[in-house]
Amino acid sequence: MTKPKIIAMIPARIGSERLKYKNLRMLLGKPVIAHVIDAAKNADIFDRIVLNSDDQVFEKIAGRYDIDFYARPRELGSSEAKSDDVVVDFMGHFPGDILVWVNPIAPLQRPGEIADVINYFIAEELDSLITVKTEQVHCLFDGSPLNFSDKGLFAKTQDLMPVQSMVYSIMMWRYDNFLTHYNEHGYALLSGKVGYFPVHRDSTVILKYEEDLRMAEAILSARDGDTAAPSYDPVVEDLN
Repeated sequence: MTKPKIIAMIPARIGSERLKYKNLRMLLGKPVIAHVIDAAKNADIFDRIVLNSDDQVFEKIAGRYDIDFYARPRELGSSEAKSDDVVVDFMGHFPGDILVWVNPIAPLQRPGEIADVINYFIAEELDSLITVKTEQVHCLFDGSPLNFSDKGLFAKTQDLMPVQSMVYSIMMWRYDNFLTHYNEHGYALLSGKVGYFPVHRDSTVILKYEEDLRMAEAILSARDGDTAAPSYDPVVEDLN
């Protein structure tokens, strides 16, 4: 079986209304986007990694970290631009078999997880995939219970059916299916055989606000530090 050509696209818009220049904010000594670039490179699964941006300033970042750069049309850099259009434009310039959108504002992704998502996509013979966050909590939709009943005793969380929300740390597609569906229908983000992959809690930290950046800093600092043995209040000795 021929190995598919797997392309990583790291999309970086210069504009951001909530967190200015968020891809270029420093996070523990290097810009946010560099954490994602390093994770993609260390996943050791891509045939090519391309930083896709609407501003030439990111060409310097791509050069610094030894990856390719693509200057997409300005109109595809606005907040109104659709992801489907960004993807189909990129596919037209960078041929391959599988395109992986690696979110630059999910800086806590681990290389091994990126590889796991892609291997799952291939093993399940999927056409489209989006990463998700799995939670086992009481959830509401439009003010009504989603995974529990409000009649009778309140359900224990461990008895609830887990729910999943999209994270977008990684999205991916097969070129042939995406392009065919897009040309026929004008959209293709969730087309063909669709799958969802639950990621580690760290990967669900998406930088949209200042407090998200502070959270990412705290998690990275703790993750990179020494792992200490758990400690307890002295009263625990009374339990033995």
